[in-house]
Amino acid sequence: MAAKEGWIDAAFRSSRVNEAYLFMKNEYILENYAPGTTDDHVVHGPLPISSGFPSLAGTVFGDVGIDCAFGVPGTNDAFIFSGDLCAKIDYAPGTTDDRILQGPMTIAQMFPFFKNTVFDKGLDAAFESTRENEAYVFRGKYYSLINYAEGRLIATRPITDGFPALASTIFESGIGAAFASHRNNEAYLFKEQHYALLYFTPGATNDKIIGGVKEILANWPSLRGILPQFVYL
Repeated sequence: MAAKEGWIDAAFRSSRVNEAYLFMKNEYILENYAPGTTDDHVVHGPLPISSGFPSLAGTVFGDVGIDCAFGVPGTNDAFIFSGDLCAKIDYAPGTTDDRILQGPMTIAQMFPFFKNTVFDKGLDAAFESTRENEAYVFRGKYYSLINYAEGRLIATRPITDGFPALASTIFESGIGAAFASHRNNEAYLFKEQHYALLYFTPGATNDKIIGGVKEILANWPSLRGILPQFVYL
């Protein structure tokens, strides 16, 4: 059997400062990512998704895994995606009282503006904007800016048009996972064994990569021994 390395599939920022949920296949960890330092640490996990989020047991999100996610600032809510399905959950940090608020349903049902586009087949990554009710979602080399509260598609463009700083990096052709930092206008991007800290500028293209594209394990000591995971084909 051939083994394939697996890295971070999805992530979203917690409502608790400096904490984020990272998903790998059907497992997750809650990570204190300690922005600006290498003092990151695992708060708990790795655990099966269905153990930490009992409401997802018996669903594709708990059994197969989460491909993409983004949080709703100021709440304990998040949108999660697996294949062409999605749901909105209350993730109830620090408890196992999570619940599904909407779904599971297809992406096109939750977000009708994605019907008959590449985005209704599945999403690769997402992170919330600092503009109210807006999020960036990614699929292949394209991204869309959406207003999820109003059910409105604002724009769809190639990644490098909206984020020129990602041109000539591994992220220009796609992003594997992402989450918004608790620091304004910053987001962590992941792809295979690499990550970057992006300073993004809503409504403009003055974005920049802070410190360059780096190796995850060299800069996130707490993830050594957890990543990579291996999938046997």
